[in-house]
Amino acid sequence: MGQPVGVQIPPSAPTSLKIPSPEYRPSMFLQQLINGLTLGSVYALVALGYTMVYGILGLINFAHGEIYMIGAYLSIIYLGLFTVTGLTQSHLFLSLFCVFILAAITCAAYGMTLERIAYRPLRSAHRLSPLISAIGMSIFLQNYAMLAQGSADKVFPHILPGGSLTEGSVQISGIQVLIMSASILLMGALQFFVRKTRLGKAMRATSQDKIMAQLCGIPIDRVIAVTFIIGSALAAAAGMMVAMYYGVVNFYIGYVAGIKAFTAAVLGGIGNIPGAMLGGILLGLVESLGAAYISSEFKDGFAFVILILVLIFRPTGLLGEKSGDRG
Repeated sequence: MGQPVGVQIPPSAPTSLKIPSPEYRPSMFLQQLINGLTLGSVYALVALGYTMVYGILGLINFAHGEIYMIGAYLSIIYLGLFTVTGLTQSHLFLSLFCVFILAAITCAAYGMTLERIAYRPLRSAHRLSPLISAIGMSIFLQNYAMLAQGSADKVFPHILPGGSLTEGSVQISGIQVLIMSASILLMGALQFFVRKTRLGKAMRATSQDKIMAQLCGIPIDRVIAVTFIIGSALAAAAGMMVAMYYGVVNFYIGYVAGIKAFTAAVLGGIGNIPGAMLGGILLGLVESLGAAYISSEFKDGFAFVILILVLIFRPTGLLGEKSGDRG
């Protein structure tokens, strides 16, 4: 995926097969643990969109990674607008919060439009038709972003205050704390919404049996649209976090990030919301530790190795349950 979604390696960490010295090994492990939790939090937010859509429609929305990419671009665009008006200089965190809200709303609109145009007309078609449509929309959105923003990388300005918490050679930056805290807050809010609210219960009922839910008076079209809206808003949050963390965005970041988030969803149990959270965190940890202890050149390959192993040995994922009609 290139620069924006790679694993952050501390300057003193090895990037080859060299084994660190015994006195440095614990500190390097802790540093990569922090890096992995940060990266895994982003994967988890994107994976939630995959698992929610699959849980209700049985569809893998391969265009979801591009919504994440658009969210990263939008965060730069909206931040530029607030910088021009002077809000960023006078109220930094308020402007960042407004950027997050606007990016989430815009990506939610993209997600709702995507569902209405590319998926709803094919709901009764053969199962391959929505899949082909999803791949086509992924390619379309990639080219749309490239034509609209250019093929060159876009830079997210380093406006957050510097500094980090340091304990020996282990550092945790303010942006890492912000990403992990915001991710936990968003995932907790989603879990509360799905479990406790009336619309969340309607989503769970639709996931279990769409026909019976419709017979009970649940407007499944609205429920499905809300599912896409929520998943797209979470992807926008992940895109903004990545833009702030790595400082670079391009039109291609959604592809590999989407594949990795799909891997995280499969690892945790596709269709299972807590499973997507767990899978994202575990994938981030594996990628970060693998890059440090094995080789950073193959960091993107670890996700695909995990995907193959999970599909072979536990197709239902860590928290998934067997389903007779979905396989």
